Amino acid sequence: MDDFSRAVSLALHLLASFDAELYQVIGLSLRVSLSATLIAFLLGAPLGAALAISRFRARGAMVVTVNALLGLPPVVVGLALYLLLSRSGPFGSLGLLFTPGAMVAAQAILALPIVAALTHRAVEGYWRDYGPALLVDGASRLRACGEMLSMARTALVTVALAAFGRCIAEVGAILVVGGNIRGFTRTMTTAIALETSKGELALALALGFTLIAISGAVSAAAFALERVAAPR
Repeated sequence: MDDFSRAVSLALHLLASFDAELYQVIGLSLRVSLSATLIAFLLGAPLGAALAISRFRARGAMVVTVNALLGLPPVVVGLALYLLLSRSGPFGSLGLLFTPGAMVAAQAILALPIVAALTHRAVEGYWRDYGPALLVDGASRLRACGEMLSMARTALVTVALAAFGRCIAEVGAILVVGGNIRGFTRTMTTAIALETSKGELALALALGFTLIAISGAVSAAAFALERVAAPR
């Protein structure tokens, strides 16, 4: 019990004293996860909206595939990216393996199905209510897609928050492609795993507290948005 209390005390001291290594890890984690969330949103939101308003033969299969990818194992994504980015892989010449760029790619791939699936569900409801009227008025499906995304903008913010939560908590894929290099590719989740295995609980706890605080803030923001958007 004394060891645990001491570790908690040291963790709080690291946070309060703005320890350089601690905040470097936090800063890298936020940059990687925010970049991955942005990429996933820019690709996934139009895809989800298109699946909601389009009608083509393979649409059902694509919707099922996107939903199935919600359970995509992170380590499998990491392994696939490792093979692609390794020196003998097709993209090895880019030199991205064991860099923050590879970590962004891994997180973006994992967040993309979340954005696409949740956007599809959000836009589909608006499309049932307003889509036929837009088409009757002569709007193209491309313009209708933009209109639907605009109508669902509050839901889309919640989608982005969900994607960010998925990214910031990721450890398996980024550990494989990032290598957990100190001062370069070490994020909160990978540092927690490493420091805990070494018995260095103070830094691990400080990062854990930070990660919980970020996750709590994301959940609170999503809840507040739902309350604001709810009909009165």
